Amino acid sequence: MNFGSSWQLFALGSAFFAGLTAIFGKFGVTGMNSNFATFIRTVIILFVIAGIVTLRDEWQKPTLVGASNWLFLVLSAIATGLSWLCYYHALQIGPISKVAPIDKLSVAFAIVLGLLFAGEQLTWPVAIGGSLIVAGSVVIIAF
Repeated sequence: MNFGSSWQLFALGSAFFAGLTAIFGKFGVTGMNSNFATFIRTVIILFVIAGIVTLRDEWQKPTLVGASNWLFLVLSAIATGLSWLCYYHALQIGPISKVAPIDKLSVAFAIVLGLLFAGEQLTWPVAIGGSLIVAGSVVIIAF
């Protein structure tokens, strides 16, 4: 992987913070309703992101956002919320070592959806890597 490209560093950061999310989330949902825990997490995320946008002076007028942008951002938000609700409930009742790898099957889903809807091309590295992610998840789940 070429870490000279900023998208790769951000992707690695995403993976690292997702790993922390699993650990912190497992402890955070202990003894409480997982849906309410997700709500608390979401409110905190709202404030953190608003702070970042404010500090970086990146606010934009909502009227300048196109209708298709709004549609896909709303759909993305709904999918994210449903993902978080499922993830926190899974963490509450299952082991991190099995929940997190199943959650990472999102990579395989994203590859297939990218091929079907975003016009991306399937390359051998993507096919092999995606297959290995699926195989790894199956091994962890099954044994």
